[in-house]
Amino acid sequence: MHILALEPYYGGSHRAFLDGWSALSRHAWTVLTLPPYKWKWRMRHAAITFAQEVHEHSSANLSWDLLFCSDMLNLAEFRGLACREIGELPALIYFHENQLTYPVRVESERDYQFAMTNMTSALAADAVWFNSSFHRDEFLGALDAFLGRMPDYQPIDAVQTIRSKTCIHPPGVTRMLMRDIRKAGPLRILWAARWEHDKNPENFFRALEILRRRGVAFRLSVIGEQFRETPEIFVRAQREFVDRIDRWGYQDSRAEYEAALAEADVFVSTARHEFFGLCAVEAALAGAIPLLPNRLAYPEIFGLGQNEDADRFFYDGSPEALAERLADLAALVAQGRSLVDQTGELGERLRRFEWPNLVPALDEAVEKVVGNQMRP
Repeated sequence: MHILALEPYYGGSHRAFLDGWSALSRHAWTVLTLPPYKWKWRMRHAAITFAQEVHEHSSANLSWDLLFCSDMLNLAEFRGLACREIGELPALIYFHENQLTYPVRVESERDYQFAMTNMTSALAADAVWFNSSFHRDEFLGALDAFLGRMPDYQPIDAVQTIRSKTCIHPPGVTRMLMRDIRKAGPLRILWAARWEHDKNPENFFRALEILRRRGVAFRLSVIGEQFRETPEIFVRAQREFVDRIDRWGYQDSRAEYEAALAEADVFVSTARHEFFGLCAVEAALAGAIPLLPNRLAYPEIFGLGQNEDADRFFYDGSPEALAERLADLAALVAQGRSLVDQTGELGERLRRFEWPNLVPALDEAVEKVVGNQMRP
């Protein structure tokens, strides 16, 4: 089978998903991408840009069986602008995130036109995939409430129409190697999220301040993607914890990123927004103990309520509770105890997310999408 993939925002989790799947897929892929820059403009112009690019490729006698795109494409616009042969292809859209529930600092800043784009794209697709059940349910619940606020002509049936086409297909992760020998020293704490407010860095650094006041020894690595506007808390934190820092800032290579995960004793999330949690999964596979707020997609991905040992990887979301858990782990390290031993069973469960274990199911799923559309 031949798949045409359109990715308007070829970076981060979007790039990792497309590269990871296509590299191991039994299907043939034509991948057209745009750089991960100015996402709002990408959502507005990508349909026009790709319609032209696809026309040029199809003129070279290329043909496809399926159209695959991410939520950054206005699929309804693209299908209308593309030539008939392309516009009529079975279409699959993958939601990494959505613009209706993606956090904003102030709700009045939200541009609901992008939420409508997500809705019309889902309506225009033949299949709609989400990276977690949490994401699907949050989006469809918010969409129902949003449409209910329209003054008239409320397309409430759109929610059920979209729901009937949804499936959950988590993204894959690269196979991680656990470290052989731990460096001597105190507890090593890793925070590896985007440097933005929705990842709640304030709570993370507040927990570290509690640890410092209690005299708890620890080392600190704060990595993750940064943008032009960075929350001011990072400037203060770098100054306040300078004598404890091992790594600070974005890691320029995959090797350095994996090294940061392998060095960590504990991976911390304080996120107010997470539709899956790729980095948390990779850190756990590398041997770090994840400490995650009991919310968002984390309980689903890490099996809270399904596995007896999952409770140890969660806290109630407050900086006080996080500091208490970190202090307990620091005490174990001070006693010479191995923390890697605590993640063995978790790591085995998370291996289901490694790309070699996911790709056969993804390949089979897209074949069903095409098969369903070919039935009379």
